[in-house]
Amino acid sequence: MFDLILHAIPVFVLCVVLEALSFRYLADDDELGYESRDTRTSLAMGIGSSIINIGWKLVVVATYAGLYLLAPVHLPTHNPLTWVGLFFADEIAYYWYHRTHHTIRLFWASHVVHHSSRRYNLSTALRQPWTPFTALPYWAPLALLGFPPWMILLQQSISLLYQFFVHTERVGMLWRPLEFVMNTPSHHRAHHGSNTQYLDRNYGGILAIAHRTGSGTGLGIRLPAAPAHFGARRAVAEMITTQTVSVVKQVSAPGDADMDDAVGRGWRVVGAGVGDQPVRHPVPGVGGEFDAVVVPTEVAAHDAAGDRSRRRLGDESELLRAHQHVSP
Repeated sequence: MFDLILHAIPVFVLCVVLEALSFRYLADDDELGYESRDTRTSLAMGIGSSIINIGWKLVVVATYAGLYLLAPVHLPTHNPLTWVGLFFADEIAYYWYHRTHHTIRLFWASHVVHHSSRRYNLSTALRQPWTPFTALPYWAPLALLGFPPWMILLQQSISLLYQFFVHTERVGMLWRPLEFVMNTPSHHRAHHGSNTQYLDRNYGGILAIAHRTGSGTGLGIRLPAAPAHFGARRAVAEMITTQTVSVVKQVSAPGDADMDDAVGRGWRVVGAGVGDQPVRHPVPGVGGEFDAVVVPTEVAAHDAAGDRSRRRLGDESELLRAHQHVSP
């Protein structure tokens, strides 16, 4: 079966190299750019994820095929309306996959890897977890609706291919109608921001419509209104010095579940929202708390630029406010 993502890897690598060169020769003090160890970590995570997915995709294809055989109707692949329906069905599936992987601890423990970098560039898009197993239930219903497995996998790949290009600081706010409809670099920068106002926002894949409406949940869109600080707010540290991504206190921790009620309380821990009543534990020798971000000294030195106000995002905010106050 044709794998669009595997065939796109040379394009990904080329774009990462070109973007890195652009930072080298057209530096912008308001953007963080690249750092070699951070980039190596992202590439290593991407390679590992691709290798694991080679085997896991056999399970996915078998599951989709079995459900497709049970589907009451099989949608015609030659009908353009089938592809239009698949596009929106995939967007809905991705929205709920993405949203729950931010709001449920068990799933966030996997997805947090993607948000662990303190930089935001095209290599960050390749920083993928090695636990693809949690995605299957979100797209499986599409096979029951009558979409052939190969179509589902192709549309997933198209969505991921598009999302690669929104992981960049080099593109500012686009034409306002595009910002209204599409998931853009501006939207996704806000999504990756660990600032309080950016948390749990902008879950869409290709379109901004799903996260703009919030599917009736009130989780509306947030465009950058303040400089974004990238990286996971809680639970990730040491990824630069070890060149691996280490998850600290994510699913559970000592004291989260008593031994006499481990099953019941343990499930409440992994099934709870990421921000629900966090349990704090001292970190020996750190003086902070276990669910705080621990940043090595050398990481702080490399990322000192991240503490400066980023005028680009400030300019974007002013532009947005200007649009909102200009009479039609």
